[in-house]
Amino acid sequence: FIIKDIILPDIPDQSVNRSETEAFAVFISDLHIGSRYFMEKEFSEFIDWLSSPDPVARKVRFVLIGGDVVDGVGIYPNQDKELVFLTVQEQLKKLEDLLGKIPKHVKIFIMPGNHDPGRRALPQPAIPKKYNSGLWECENIFMVGNPAMVSLNGVRVLMFHGQSIDDIVKTTPGLSYDSPADVMKHLLRARHLSPIYGSQTPIAPELEDLMVIDEPPDIFHVGHVHRAQLDMYKGILLINSGSWQKQTPFQASVGMTPNPGIALMVNLKTFQVFHENYNDNLDNVL
Repeated sequence: FIIKDIILPDIPDQSVNRSETEAFAVFISDLHIGSRYFMEKEFSEFIDWLSSPDPVARKVRFVLIGGDVVDGVGIYPNQDKELVFLTVQEQLKKLEDLLGKIPKHVKIFIMPGNHDPGRRALPQPAIPKKYNSGLWECENIFMVGNPAMVSLNGVRVLMFHGQSIDDIVKTTPGLSYDSPADVMKHLLRARHLSPIYGSQTPIAPELEDLMVIDEPPDIFHVGHVHRAQLDMYKGILLINSGSWQKQTPFQASVGMTPNPGIALMVNLKTFQVFHENYNDNLDNVL
């Protein structure tokens, strides 16, 4: 067989759902709590801002965290040398303490990533309760799987940590870690969140393929690559929410340059996007 062209399913142009009332959603991911490179000071400043009289902060109703909330244990060789908390339980307790300072009227959605405890294969169930029951019992925290579709005032948000980006960047010409929004467009065109089987991304043998993008979202939220970026595709707002971890020695060795410490916010009524930069580096921009 000679393959001359590949036609992807793609998605139709979308008429976007919008909130009837003005409410803001904050999109963040890849905190990597437990790592010595976690930006605790900057993240604490962001949490303090959520309780401030700032006119935008007062309208925040949702915080969506797209995975890798902790750095985990035994994820890569000699990781223990880069950890300040040596157990997953200690790392998740620190997360619980930090998120506990967020006003209780703000709903927080937490999904797992490849560094978090639990099943590594996609789709991932929510972070198991046995590692930290406090997060599960908090009235304003919702533990979701990876991927997950959540509705915020009628706005459909597809959350996916983004593990499959590694496979796509390695095999698809023209795509790179520096422009994750282009990879996100590729996933939407393929109508699948992990379209390459048998490569680096582990996929569980479920009876139903839960990685299929059945209903197109209004907002597509991805993390994993530590590179914050915004874009639009056929009416869908694409958000890669970057990270809250400074560049690690491994990232430096492979040429990955993150732009951490950026909190991205969307007005769910107008889809206007705002951002707060908590990084001292003035070159740290979207």
